Amino acid sequence: MANTPQAKKRIRRNERRAEINGARIGRIRTFVKKVESAIAGGDKTAAAEALKAAQPELARGVARGVLHKNTASRKLSRLSKAVAGL
Repeated sequence: MANTPQAKKRIRRNERRAEINGARIGRIRTFVKKVESAIAGGDKTAAAEALKAAQPELARGVARGVLHKNTASRKLSRLSKAVAGL
């Protein structure tokens, strides 16, 4: 158990940050799923629009530190390739 005031504060802060970061990751997943569902439906224009909306969300996730840069790049690359292949 945390004994020092600093350790107690870190626990409080970590709980708050985990909640915020979880919401951010969930938001990113939602945008990615919109692209994937449009791809599965075969609607190229909807998929392109969804990809256009997902791209800044992925970049924001990297900037906020909830996603690794290469992970976001890989996801974006695979989605772009899938949209282009429709």
